[in-house]
Amino acid sequence: MKNLKKIVSVLFSAILLFSATTTSSVAIDKLHFVIGGGAGGGWDGTARGTGEALTKAGMLSSASFENMSGGGGGKALAYMINTKPANTVLVQSTPLVLRSITRHKGYVKGSGTLSYKDVVPIAGVIGDYGAIAVAKSSSFKNFKDVVNAYKKDPNSVKMAGGSVRGSMDHLIGALAFQAAGADPNAVQYIPYDAGGKALAGLLSGETQIISTGLGELMGARDQVRIIGITAPSRVSDAPDAPTLKEQGYDVQFVNWRGFFGPPGMSNADRSAIAKMLGDVQKTPEWETVRARNAWVNIYNPEGKFVSFLEKQTQEMTALMKKLGVI
Repeated sequence: MKNLKKIVSVLFSAILLFSATTTSSVAIDKLHFVIGGGAGGGWDGTARGTGEALTKAGMLSSASFENMSGGGGGKALAYMINTKPANTVLVQSTPLVLRSITRHKGYVKGSGTLSYKDVVPIAGVIGDYGAIAVAKSSSFKNFKDVVNAYKKDPNSVKMAGGSVRGSMDHLIGALAFQAAGADPNAVQYIPYDAGGKALAGLLSGETQIISTGLGELMGARDQVRIIGITAPSRVSDAPDAPTLKEQGYDVQFVNWRGFFGPPGMSNADRSAIAKMLGDVQKTPEWETVRARNAWVNIYNPEGKFVSFLEKQTQEMTALMKKLGVI
């Protein structure tokens, strides 16, 4: 467990250290955002929020969006690789790194699954803390209540998430249960297609808790009670959300989200889009979107983004081994 905490701490620090400063704006005519999950998920919110800020700030003439669910983001990734669409970017996050891990010798046969190496990394843009929540009507008031119920009867707690087993939603919840002394692989994890459906599963009573990104829950606080987040301390955008750490469960994690271009994207286009994504973070239009979602600004362009992805691949491999996912 000590080593696991160290891995997560290093990962958290690495993401923040790879942040970079922004410069003046570059106007681009139009951009199409491909989203590898359904409505209401973290990718969906990041793409639409970024497009909103860019157009309102006058840096982008028009933004269009396309949800392309399937295979935990694999369908959208394959679309980018196979069709190489112009003026198009794919929103992705740590799950894309998790895909690259399956390429490691001993995990799959042949060439493995698609990963960030098959597209063009443009820039990391934001970080989103993990969060665990319950329905407002739930008898669980904090994460300790969940842990106590689980230890009494493991079948009484089902955890919803917006993607497949081994995804970030699953890992966030698994880390919390492991910190509480439970076997993370024994927790019943129910995967849904994106955060919107996972939230519906929670509110319908199909599950008792949801593990997801904090940003995905910010707009549903009238329906849910956030009982633990993976930030090192409470965040100003959601001051009522307690950290897992303050409850005695030392879990700290932030999930990056960023944008990728299709194979063959020119260096000029890549640099122009990367610069624009950095410039927008200095605008009030961006701050409105950022605060609404309780995101952390993480601007991580081009070469720095690639270096970060390589480093995170190593760290996530060790983390997933610790959790027994691989």
